[in-house]
Amino acid sequence: MEISVSTPMPDDRNCHVIEALEARPLRGRRGWSTEAKARLVAETLVPGANVSAIARRVGMAPSQLFGWRRQALARGEVSIADGDQPMTFTRFEAVRSAPVEIVIGDIVVRAGPDVGADHLAAVIRAVRAA
Repeated sequence: MEISVSTPMPDDRNCHVIEALEARPLRGRRGWSTEAKARLVAETLVPGANVSAIARRVGMAPSQLFGWRRQALARGEVSIADGDQPMTFTRFEAVRSAPVEIVIGDIVVRAGPDVGADHLAAVIRAVRAA
C-alpha cells in the first residue's frame, strides 16, 4: 500500500488532502474447480475430520469450506461410500420452542421445552400446596 501526502501535518491539527491512495489485495481470488470442492467437502465428512485444519492445509478460510459443506448438504448432493452401503447426508432444522414462565403468587416457575407435561403439572401442584 502506498500513501503520499501533500505536506507534513502542521501543529494546528488541521486535516490535509491525500493525493494518492493505492491498495492492492495481498492475493487474488482463486477459482476452485467443482471436483476440488467436492473432494474437499467429502474430506470434511470423514468421521473425526477437522474442517478448519483441512481448510488451512489447502490455504483457504475455514468459513469458505464450511459454507461449501453447508450448501452441499442443503442440496442433498453429498454422498460417500461406507463399505458397500452409500451414505447420504441431508440438512435438517432443529425444532425448538420457547421456555414457559408461570407466575403463581410470589413464585416464578420456568420450564424449558424438554420438561414433560406431567412433571410440570406436579411442580405446579407442589407450588400451590406450599
